[in-house]
Amino acid sequence: MTIDVLNNRPGSRFGLFKGDGVIWVIFFFLCAISLLEVFSASSFLTYKSGSILSPIRNHATYLFIGWLVVVLTHNVPCRWFKFYPFLIGPVAVICLLILSFSKAMTNGAARWLEIPGVGVTFQPSELAKGVVVIGVAFILSFLQTEKGADRHAFKYILWVSVPFIVLIFFENFSTAFILGLVVLMMMFVGRVPFSQIGKLLGILAVAIGAFAFFLIVTPDSTLNQIPKGHRFATWKHRVQHFMPGNTKEVAPEDFDIDKEAQVAHANIAIATSNVVGKFPGNSVERDFLSHAFSDFIFAIIIEEMGLIGCAFVVLLYVVLLFRAGKIANKCERNFPAFLVLGLSLLLVTQAFVNMMVAVGLFPVTGQPLPLVSKGGSSTLINCLYIGMILSVSRFAKRRVASTNQRQEVATAVNEDEFTRTDGMA
Repeated sequence: MTIDVLNNRPGSRFGLFKGDGVIWVIFFFLCAISLLEVFSASSFLTYKSGSILSPIRNHATYLFIGWLVVVLTHNVPCRWFKFYPFLIGPVAVICLLILSFSKAMTNGAARWLEIPGVGVTFQPSELAKGVVVIGVAFILSFLQTEKGADRHAFKYILWVSVPFIVLIFFENFSTAFILGLVVLMMMFVGRVPFSQIGKLLGILAVAIGAFAFFLIVTPDSTLNQIPKGHRFATWKHRVQHFMPGNTKEVAPEDFDIDKEAQVAHANIAIATSNVVGKFPGNSVERDFLSHAFSDFIFAIIIEEMGLIGCAFVVLLYVVLLFRAGKIANKCERNFPAFLVLGLSLLLVTQAFVNMMVAVGLFPVTGQPLPLVSKGGSSTLINCLYIGMILSVSRFAKRRVASTNQRQEVATAVNEDEFTRTDGMA
């Protein structure tokens, strides 16, 4: 009896929907919202392609492939994810270096590389984010002691993360910012000595302040002449827009809607949404927002689904983060726990940055809403992260179930021995 019970381990066979059921529900809800809202917000792409179904068909294909990625990944034992930084890290570095010397621009930035002969583009920064987060999780787990992370963990984390953040910084400041913020949160959760984190925060505060001052006092013409500084003028205007002196109200007749078109139409979409919204397919501002299907899809969600739909989407990401914390608490080893926390922090932080941009609480960035915005490589990479989280939840769940089964077997054996002893007496 004991052998039969112990061999009946949940999750030991390949399955389609193993692991944490709540994560699966969140994943499918986000995909369903994505299909609905991308189809509604793709009027520009529909006009450009001449086909109503072409944009949503392409997006649905990526979501289906992403689902396959989730299914395959969540069946992989989470210990194998330790090799991701060693296998993908060199590829990400090479791609980022190629990108830094590339002159091919999209929307004023060099963020995409095209795979020769295939015609498919991807963002190397998406690969780099996973490399950094998984690498930091590995370092924190390897150097974890009873009193917290070893002091050497701090410098190793910087060696892993800083080169990638610097390579990403010049072309994609928002991604570098999010990645750096996630690394800081992982160090805090990983119990890196606070004195080291405090010194790093002090240095970053001084560096960011000095850089912001440099942008403000330097003319645009000079900024554009700085090597790799073609994005500096854009950053300068976004910083100035959020400075305290520029928050005064502007009369409607004096507002230049062409100068701040994205922000203006996002505000109009939100202001006209009411509580229940206009219902899917009835958005007006999708025809005026240039990236309604990606960067500003949250504004379209609010316009069509109202405050109720907005709160529901926010709740999905919040539950994802809390559920990841619960999964981490079940892990027997350190690496899976730090892995699931790091990946969930990455997804949720990016989501909140996107939503804050849409409602005017953060400068405009090029960050999509994870698993909701239309995308190719970003969608697949985010599905890979969801698969990793589910893999951790699957094997953590299996460990808890196996422990309970062993306790049941031990209890049954003790009761059997007690019965036989009592019978002999």
